[in-house]
Amino acid sequence: MENIMIIFPAIDIKDGKCVRLIRGDFNQMTSYEKSPFDQAKIYFQSGFNNIHIVDLDGALQGGSSNSNIVKEIIKNFKLKIQIGGGIRTIDDIDSWVKSGADKVIIGTAAVENKNLLKTACEKFKNKIAISLDVRDGFIFLSGWKKQTNILASDFLKEVQNFGISRIIYTDIDKDGTKKGPNIKDTVELSSKFKIPFIISGGISSIEDIKRIKSLNNSNIEGVIVGKSIYDGDIKISELAKEI
Repeated sequence: MENIMIIFPAIDIKDGKCVRLIRGDFNQMTSYEKSPFDQAKIYFQSGFNNIHIVDLDGALQGGSSNSNIVKEIIKNFKLKIQIGGGIRTIDDIDSWVKSGADKVIIGTAAVENKNLLKTACEKFKNKIAISLDVRDGFIFLSGWKKQTNILASDFLKEVQNFGISRIIYTDIDKDGTKKGPNIKDTVELSSKFKIPFIISGGISSIEDIKRIKSLNNSNIEGVIVGKSIYDGDIKISELAKEI
């Protein structure tokens, strides 16, 4: 039996626009014509139920100017939105949960402050996702500017019983490159934990999606698809057939 896998089309927002980066590099940024709202509408009309939204201004500065755009999307479409980027405090999380976000993603703050992560998971049951951006096994923070000496596997061992609802695992070397995801490492890591993993970074074709779906690895909950949609490598109508 094939696993039911969630496909998350992605919307990255910077200065109110839809953008994509290559390997998290703001100097290698492409802006797209459609507004985030219009892009969400297309996903919704194509039959997607889940959308992954990252507020890049928030990720860079902490706190953000794009939250109103995301709140409009949540209000107007019956979608499950997972939102990340610059979410640093319990108040930030509270605000998103109240706005109707399905999952709130903490990245840097979760790694730098495990107590915050623990408190958030206890207070907002089944709402907290963590985003791990990894290169060669090590976690990077602050929009990938800051390398830590923390291995993703060690960090997850410490927090695995907090009640995290999902892990968004991005291989930095693959992200935005459309060279295919790092399925092997992701699956290997996910098999050590009971928390569902979402594969992110490098999806380049429908074949990648089919490959992940055929893994029959119950711990891979879904996959995020971004740049290859915007660049036309994956047609939304084709992707929708995989839902």
